Amino acid sequence: MPPRRTRPVANRALAALLEQAAWTHADLARHVNAAAAGNGARLHYDRSAVGHWLTGTVPRAEGVAAAVEAFRRRLGRPGLTAAHLGWPDPGLPSADDPWRGDPVARLAMLGEDDLLNRRTVLTAGTFTLAALSGLAARGGGAGRAAAARAGAADVTRIRAATACFADLDDQYGGGHARAAVTAYLAREVTPLLHGTTGRHRPDLFGAAAELGYLAAYMAMDAGANALAQRYYISTVRLADEAGDLVLRATALRSMAVQAAELGHDREALALAEAAASALGGHGPPRTQAWVTGMRAEAHAGAGARHDALTLLRRTETQLERADSRPESEWTGNYRRESLEHQIGLTLTRLGDHAGAARHFAASMDARRPAERRTRALIGLRAAHAFLRAGDVGRAAATALGLSADVRLVTSARVRGELRGLRAAWQPYRGDALVAEADRAVRLA
Repeated sequence: MPPRRTRPVANRALAALLEQAAWTHADLARHVNAAAAGNGARLHYDRSAVGHWLTGTVPRAEGVAAAVEAFRRRLGRPGLTAAHLGWPDPGLPSADDPWRGDPVARLAMLGEDDLLNRRTVLTAGTFTLAALSGLAARGGGAGRAAAARAGAADVTRIRAATACFADLDDQYGGGHARAAVTAYLAREVTPLLHGTTGRHRPDLFGAAAELGYLAAYMAMDAGANALAQRYYISTVRLADEAGDLVLRATALRSMAVQAAELGHDREALALAEAAASALGGHGPPRTQAWVTGMRAEAHAGAGARHDALTLLRRTETQLERADSRPESEWTGNYRRESLEHQIGLTLTRLGDHAGAARHFAASMDARRPAERRTRALIGLRAAHAFLRAGDVGRAAATALGLSADVRLVTSARVRGELRGLRAAWQPYRGDALVAEADRAVRLA
């Protein structure tokens, strides 16, 4: 129940939306904080703050942006603005359509904003459902000058640098060396895209898209979801310039992962299906399996159990038919342990926590030493699944074995999994192994 009011409601627009959303004051505060946290901002509103908003107080710009996004998600209205909440524009940059305009110019601006750590990009920006409305759009072509300025050697260097940065990401998480990736993309790679023509142009744009994809993935792993979303969209558009449908599918598939992790099940399903449509049934079997597995997880999130399990079986068949070495494909480096993780995620969505725990554990155990961040992330998911399935001892032992990895990884996703696990095993803190594991991961 809302608290008894001593001052009259001044903001009737906000009150009306609150009623439409069927939220209490505490609900709204929680969802605003969550919308902000998903993008790296820390807000700590409570129900009393919402009461002040209703009597005429306007929150700071970050709070307005997060409240707008919270209502957009709840009501399914991507066009909702601050004005609909009875508030003035917060003075943040307009969320113009990232699918339009010169893709190279947009990437250059995004990279420079990221390098300068502008609050408008890293803090006030929000992951927004409105930006997903253009996922089917195709690039209109980047501006071209008369003379070529880049060639095969540039492509080779970019791909070599991307591989090195990707190895660092695998070992230490997206929060480590992200600034170096951004600087290389913005200062070394993006300038090469301006005015490049000739036979090397598609390869150059493809190499830039691969690096942009890594920048997006690292930003997501570091908790900067709004920034990651923009990088992913830039990756799709660069892939279109390269004429590479596999690259396009890759970015859309990872956007589906991001949407699913942020709780946007409907959007995750749309993005996963868009990735499959980009492939059109073609492409390497290993990459097809990678996309199909995400479709299975997305269908499970949408409550389509039969479709999810059918797609998992199809994923396994596609993976069995793959005749390339996993390391030969930079995208969709899909192996058996990757499928085990996907099955675990799908079964979690379907409520089979015991089954999910087994598959998560199998995936974790098969990971190579260089995959430290992935092993930590999946291992914590395994521990949480064991706990949900009632196997408290296995949950604690699994987490305890991950403490060294967690200590070395800089990843908001890993930290989020860790917070969720520690909150979930609070009722079992009297168990000696749980207490030991809790101390170990807390110190990590």
